[in-house]
Amino acid sequence: MLFVPGSNASWLSTVHVYGADTVMFDLEDSVALREKDTARILVREALMSPIWKDVEVCVRVNAIDTPFFRPDLEAIVPAGVAIVRLPMVRDADMVRELDRVLTEIEEKCGREVGSTKCMAAVESASGVVNAVQIAKASSRMVAIALAAYDYMIDMHTVRGTAADESELFYARCAVLHAARVAGIPCYDVVYSDVNDEEGFLREIGIIKRLGFDGKSLVNPRQIEPLHNAYAPTEAEVDRAKRVIEAADKAEAEGLGVVSLDGKMVDAPIVASAYRTVRLAELSGTRR
Repeated sequence: MLFVPGSNASWLSTVHVYGADTVMFDLEDSVALREKDTARILVREALMSPIWKDVEVCVRVNAIDTPFFRPDLEAIVPAGVAIVRLPMVRDADMVRELDRVLTEIEEKCGREVGSTKCMAAVESASGVVNAVQIAKASSRMVAIALAAYDYMIDMHTVRGTAADESELFYARCAVLHAARVAGIPCYDVVYSDVNDEEGFLREIGIIKRLGFDGKSLVNPRQIEPLHNAYAPTEAEVDRAKRVIEAADKAEAEGLGVVSLDGKMVDAPIVASAYRTVRLAELSGTRR
């Protein structure tokens, strides 16, 4: 997910060319107070442009306890935003309030109720502790994300190096488990040092092993390394296809057991094979 400041008109009109899976128009932290109204108008107009019809677009609105929250939604929902990212989510009630306001605006503007989806950003100790309830709070929820900066402040700690991620380990595990309980994707924090590709890749290795579905990005230069790191190898794809073929053959023959190369293949392995093939379709393969 590539973040784009909502006040940057040139970025709003060109960022689609970089190939991010999701473009995140930001109305919150990257927009100065004096630019909030301008950014909201720019993002509303960008959402209605045909250049975004084939790109998943999300908008990070301002927090629910700010005066900008409702005006943000009233601008972007009628404009057709696909996903609203709500920052600073501490509990399930905040997600339910977002759901309520979205329903009210959808009914008012004639948009199908429930068509605007939600992503909650967990950025505090309370959010981490309540992550399961947050992830399950609304049928609109399509993802949950961890954000590091405010969480670090709340926990009285600092961001370590990519070689030592202990300060985020518990939060990552808690939010990731919540996502799995709710059956939705989970996205990791921003790596802000865009010049430190080695550190960025080390951090990707950590989150990939944990099971995160992706990562928030702040620079287009980070897209290709992230895609490549998540892309399966050619050997992994070949193996996955053989597993799927074996499972299909066993099903066609009415067999309850799938075997490949003399080893039993159970349902989780078959499911993992389908995921590997899907990742290859999205991100290509690496040697």
